[in-house]
Amino acid sequence: MNQPIEITIDGLEIFAHHGLLPEEREIGQLFRFDIRMSLTACQACSSDDIAATVDYAAVTDRLVAVTTSQTFYLLEKLVAFLADMVLEDFPVVDKVWIRATKPSPPMPHSVDGVSVALERSRGYRDADIDHSCGRD
Repeated sequence: MNQPIEITIDGLEIFAHHGLLPEEREIGQLFRFDIRMSLTACQACSSDDIAATVDYAAVTDRLVAVTTSQTFYLLEKLVAFLADMVLEDFPVVDKVWIRATKPSPPMPHSVDGVSVALERSRGYRDADIDHSCGRD
């Protein structure tokens, strides 16, 4: 029986080199990610087979690899790139929501963090999307 399902990855922490300021890109900082992936037809609910769903360990490995090998000025571009990557690399995922948080953003005010979230669905098309990698 195929059922819709949502798979979440909460609080994935990655040390990376993103940010508008040169110091952020040079020194690096901790980022926290929350990811929700929707599958409209999950056969794993009845089959108990990992091949019938998304392997969240593999998703996590890809997020870490991309986040640590690319550099982006803006969280907006980072989350858009990651969302597109999830949809491209994991065909069973129909919709993905990703939030990236800087727990200690470089600003003169005390905050618990600054986040950017984005949701993308399979079939999303926008001629203005730049699918090239971040700034190396």
